[in-house]
Amino acid sequence: MSFSEILTYWYSVNKRNLPWRETQNPYFIWLSEIILQQTQVKQGLPYYEVFVKHFPTVFHLANADESEVLKLWQGLGYYSRARNLHFSAKYIVNELNGKFPNTYKDLLKLKGVGDYTASAIASICFNEPAAVVDGNVYRVLSRYFGIATPINETKGIKEFKALAEKLIDVKNPAMFNQAIMEFGATQCTPKNPDCSVCPFKESCVAFNKNLIQQLPVKLKKLKVKKRYFNFLVFLSEDKKTNLEKREGKGIWQNLYQFPLIETDNVVDYDAFLKIVGQYSEVKNKSFELLQYNDTPKIHKLSHQHLYTTFWIVNLGAVNDGIAFDKITSYPVPILIGNFIESFNFE
Repeated sequence: MSFSEILTYWYSVNKRNLPWRETQNPYFIWLSEIILQQTQVKQGLPYYEVFVKHFPTVFHLANADESEVLKLWQGLGYYSRARNLHFSAKYIVNELNGKFPNTYKDLLKLKGVGDYTASAIASICFNEPAAVVDGNVYRVLSRYFGIATPINETKGIKEFKALAEKLIDVKNPAMFNQAIMEFGATQCTPKNPDCSVCPFKESCVAFNKNLIQQLPVKLKKLKVKKRYFNFLVFLSEDKKTNLEKREGKGIWQNLYQFPLIETDNVVDYDAFLKIVGQYSEVKNKSFELLQYNDTPKIHKLSHQHLYTTFWIVNLGAVNDGIAFDKITSYPVPILIGNFIESFNFE
């Protein structure tokens, strides 16, 4: 049996029962693929179900407010995915009369859709033999064929894409693509795969040469930056606080947060009291400052670590105040959401 035949047979026996596998509707496939970018199925599945319920068609998504989309996305991270999803939905409705692009080339025109997502949708929905290459596919191919070319360099990206295109079953590209992604997700896992039950163990280079933990190769290029965030949680006598919308480019664009003061390092109470005293909301006013968490909470993002401290500021009134019972209606980063959930606003 060929690589493709072994793989698709394995898939027919071992595939998970997932809702997006019960349809060829490109809207649902697109939605699932965007959610599953940088997200495991276990975490993404509840979000998919919520989005399908709230936005059953691309028209519903296009007509929604961005804040509603971001609120439903809250906790999933990489919020640019949600903004791109909403932008592309409006593009499909307004520019394409609601008709979903039906080729790999046209799918690439959607904001937030790259080679992998376009290949997945084109193959699953329109039977186009466009090979998918994601982290799972890199892992399967690099181990099986013993390829040590770094997967995050141009040479490696081209090499693995060409190999996947050579292997794909042109008669059933949807089955092949879903099979190789599933195989990488559940069988050829990043750590400690159960090679004893792998149908490829006899011919797998990594298994036979004991290279499982060394492949695939990914060069470390990213330098993680440390940032120090101090959030001001205003509490007024009439039970109001302040939230501000993050403007401009950034991972939290258009999400809400408590007023932020960023410092060069961790600051102690006395030093921060002086800084807060110059803040416009409290300047020349009587206020009480309390440090909510004694040590900074570290929030890790892909490219930066946020050392976060929440400071409680009690004062008589706040400008543009938001009632305590309205806070949860705003889309916020998970860091802020977790604080709101744990803090007793009453």
